[in-house]
Order: sequence, then C-alpha cells, then structure tokens
Amino acid sequence: MKKLEEYVISIPDFPEPGIIFRDVTGILNEADGLKLAIDTLQSFIQDLDFDVIAGAESRGFIFGMPLAYNLNKPFALIRKKGKLPRETISTSYDLEYGSAEIEMHTDAVKPGQKVVMVDDLLATGGTMEAGIRLVEQLGGEVVKVIFVMELAGLKGREKLKNYDVSSAIIYEGK
Repeated sequence: MKKLEEYVISIPDFPEPGIIFRDVTGILNEADGLKLAIDTLQSFIQDLDFDVIAGAESRGFIFGMPLAYNLNKPFALIRKKGKLPRETISTSYDLEYGSAEIEMHTDAVKPGQKVVMVDDLLATGGTMEAGIRLVEQLGGEVVKVIFVMELAGLKGREKLKNYDVSSAIIYEGK
C-alpha cells in the first residue's frame, strides 16, 4: 500500500522558481489515496468529543464532508464573502499580496459547541486563523485543527499555537 505522500504530485518551480507546489489533486484522483487521506484525518478525531466539523471552501469542504458523514456530525461552511445567502458574520485576513474576507452563517455554530476545523493545507495559517476567529465569534470552541498537508517552512503552525493541530503529511520546506 502506498503512503499518502506518494499520492501528492510535487511540481518544482511553481508558481515561481524555488517553490515546490504540493498538488493535492493527486490524492483526489486516486480512490486509494482519497480513502487513505480521509482515514488518516478521521484517525486524528475518532475518539475526540466534538459537535461540529467546519471547513473553508473549497478543499476544506472536500476533506471535511466525508468526515462529517462518517462520524454523523454537522458540517459548517466557511466561504468567501458574498457566497452565503442568509445572515453572516465575516472576518478579513492577509494574503501574500492583499487581503481576503471569509464568512459563516450566524447559526452555523452554536455557543458552547466543540468544533473541529479541517483544510487541505497549512501554509502561512492565515485562512485557518480567520476561520477559527469566526467559530469563536459565534461562541464555539475549537478543539482540534487538522490538515492533509503542512508546509512547515512557512511557519503557519505558529499562528495556531494555541490549538491542537495535526497534519497527515509535513513537508519541511515551503
């Protein structure tokens, strides 16, 4: 059986020289890779006491939904601003070149609920940090943060130092 890392497609010098792009679609394109990714993420939370899984579009949806289904938990959407039809809360965060804004429905997480946050990649940590702010603004408690991949060289874990973080694959570089 292949290791999860073997399903990731590494593309050198993209989007710029010196960067190795870690393409998660190699995991998604292979049934065994997808199963292994979901099983690995699920092992991080299998025995954890929590109420809701939350993930940011779009890859947080891809990996979070099967977990929510398997564990019979609701899934809370975190989306780009302007994509949710009902009352929302929002927060902005910095990107490498500019900023972005994400939002959640105001009833997506109830006060006191324990939340697991899911995404495909921990890079600088900005998106996940913003998502956590939204959950906490709604009164939720983030009890675990899980990723398929982590680029340790970008030090995103430092932004999440107050949370229990697990990554299925950790790449030392950027």
